[in-house]
Amino acid sequence: MKLPRLLLLLFILPVFALAVESKPVKKGAVQVQLVSDAATLEPGKPFTVALRLQHDPHWHSYWIAPGTGFPTSLTWTLPRGFKAGDIQWPTPHVVKDASGKITGNGYEGEIFLLVEITPPLQFPVGAELKLQALAEWLMCQEVCMPGDAKLEIVFPIATTGVTATDPRWAQPLAQARALLPTANTAWTVTATHTATTATLRLTPKPGTTSQPTELHFFSSDAFTDYTKSAAITSDHGDWTIQMELDSAADKNPARLTGVLASANGWTGDSSYGGLVIDTAFSPASPPIEQPNKIPGGVQRATELKPTPARTGLFGTLLLALIGGLILNLMPCVFPVLGIKILGFVNQSGNDRRKITLHGLVFTLGVLLSFWLLAGTLLVLRAGGAQLGWGAQLQSPEFVFGMAVFLLIFALNMSGLFEVGLSATGVGGKLQMQEGFMGSFFTGALAVLVATPCSAPFLAPALGAAFSASFSAVESMLIFTAIAIGLALPYLLLSIFPQAIKLLPRPGAWMETFKQLMSFPLYATVGWLLWVLAGQTKDDDNALLLISFGFVLVAMATWAYGRFGQAHGKPARQWAGRIAAAALLTGGLYTGWPKGAPDALVAGSYQVTWEKWSPEAIAAAQAAGKFVYVDFTARWCATCQTNKATVFHSDAVLAKLKEKNVVLLRGDWTNRDPKITTELARWNRSAVPFNLIYAPGKPEPIVLPELLSAGTVLGGFAQAAAK
Repeated sequence: MKLPRLLLLLFILPVFALAVESKPVKKGAVQVQLVSDAATLEPGKPFTVALRLQHDPHWHSYWIAPGTGFPTSLTWTLPRGFKAGDIQWPTPHVVKDASGKITGNGYEGEIFLLVEITPPLQFPVGAELKLQALAEWLMCQEVCMPGDAKLEIVFPIATTGVTATDPRWAQPLAQARALLPTANTAWTVTATHTATTATLRLTPKPGTTSQPTELHFFSSDAFTDYTKSAAITSDHGDWTIQMELDSAADKNPARLTGVLASANGWTGDSSYGGLVIDTAFSPASPPIEQPNKIPGGVQRATELKPTPARTGLFGTLLLALIGGLILNLMPCVFPVLGIKILGFVNQSGNDRRKITLHGLVFTLGVLLSFWLLAGTLLVLRAGGAQLGWGAQLQSPEFVFGMAVFLLIFALNMSGLFEVGLSATGVGGKLQMQEGFMGSFFTGALAVLVATPCSAPFLAPALGAAFSASFSAVESMLIFTAIAIGLALPYLLLSIFPQAIKLLPRPGAWMETFKQLMSFPLYATVGWLLWVLAGQTKDDDNALLLISFGFVLVAMATWAYGRFGQAHGKPARQWAGRIAAAALLTGGLYTGWPKGAPDALVAGSYQVTWEKWSPEAIAAAQAAGKFVYVDFTARWCATCQTNKATVFHSDAVLAKLKEKNVVLLRGDWTNRDPKITTELARWNRSAVPFNLIYAPGKPEPIVLPELLSAGTVLGGFAQAAAK
């Protein structure tokens, strides 16, 4: 009996031969290995291989939509004919750092990432098959570290036509499958969204008795903001989950996709589980305005609230009036206020009626001048000109010009140079003319002198006047309010000339006040520079050149004030004025926004930078293209030198055109965990760092820190030959 039993054992051993799982590899705080519950392989029959991750306490790795990190990945090297499916992701958890701050979606402890492998219909019998994979992950606690390991698992081939299972991993992988999100069969799911929120509604179908608890939605495409808590309500078994949208998300998606997790599961087994959500968005229902009724069923007319435009018009008119009034306190207007009114009195003698008429004529001059501005505005708008204040700020050229103008004026108020004195003198001559014509032209001149001045409350009013959201009549009213505000002190002082005694006497305080008012203008220049930063993206040193342009403009005003003003010898004045003009021209030329911010042009060929990501590299290589990766930062002087040297070289641009290179840029100006992790993977902790990938070759060419056109061209040649 012993011999037959031995023969039977020898016969069944190949059937129950076990797969040789990969040797566990420990990197940092995570241990990984490949395991499978399949003991042998059969041609054409799919089987499962799992990446087993064992995290040290308090450490975590990330789900497919990670939040701040990046997901675990597997890059397979398989025998001919074998195909690997996508990772089957277990229902994730919210992961936090040591301080309790939410950092994303992922896993702790032990987790299995399942992958279905499909073998070909035929492969050699009696041999072993080896499957290899490169696993990459990010592990985080207080800090984050990348991890990677090359793993392999060896399978014997079944010789009896019976597939055996591996008892070591059958139960753990069965439990792992139970953690996979389940398809929805018990709930009716609908979704709507607005510009800021997404709302998910669940209604149980007949026969559904289990109720979920502690719901949490994990968006698979980062549509919702993972850092914000959702508003969850339940009503007679129905559930509503309202979530805030991620600021960078597409605001008009077709579907809501992800996993809805429940602390007690969805199948009645009281274990943590997820429900697959994949539903089209329904149109959001606008709120229904209920009719306003009074007792007796009589319907009362709906109360009409002021529209935003009307409310905005009233507030704008008030700002315009106050802004025009404050213009009289600006240094360019205030010094002549008392002189102008005294001129009215001197011309009219003691006849109060003539004094008042002169004041009215002066006011008419102010009004007609502002109406001329309004009329010009309306004509341009009727011709299709985009005069909305916001539309103008979308033009880098307009923003730059406005910033230069305000910078010059702020420097004037700071005392670097003086302007407007000749205009005031002309006003004095006009004021001495007999009759009402002098008063009228004085009012017009007051507008000319006052309009370059910037006053609190005036900028919003002028911006509204240039906005297309106001009608022609409303724009006229805004300009009228500014004119009335500017003319009001003159008019009041002409009606009540005794009030001139109440005005402060000119003195040193006026210069202090003038210099103080320059700082709001400097703040506005800073704000416009920030706007330019967003419009230029600084991909070609654009913002740096704009800043240098501002420096030259400031130097031009200094040269004019120091040498070109009305003091010193005529030759000195002319030299100062010529130098100021040259510096101003140089500043405008240097700082003027130039062309498209994201492109370099070689002949008729445009090379555009795209955002770096591992997925972008993989996609470009899959398409058979070369890839150039530039990790850079604004504060990196060497990076800027490299860009100026390399990407303005005709030879380099021609090579990029020839090979149809995909340019990827990793901007490390601000902290970016993904870029930090990628640099660490290459044992780097600083930029610049440049790589060249050739099609079909996973290992890139690493370029030196200081680049030249020859270095980059040599890198392409080396990548192609590697």
